[in-house]
Amino acid sequence: MDQEQILSRISSMVDDERTLRDSLASGAIDEATERARLAVLERELDQCWDLLRQRRAKAEFGENPNAARVRPTAEVEGYQS
Repeated sequence: MDQEQILSRISSMVDDERTLRDSLASGAIDEATERARLAVLERELDQCWDLLRQRRAKAEFGENPNAARVRPTAEVEGYQS
């Protein structure tokens, strides 16, 4: 996945997140459903942002950005800022 594809995926997931929140507000889904779906989206977003950061770092230091790989959720979620 190249940088533009990653950014497009992130944008799509942000739109999905907005749709979920709107669905909750309109009563189309309940809070438990929203929380469960949001949790999945948040994990996937974290992985996408991590992949994007990896690609940018590799490019900055003269490495092949295509060598960046999606890391497991448990690894990405364990990072501290």
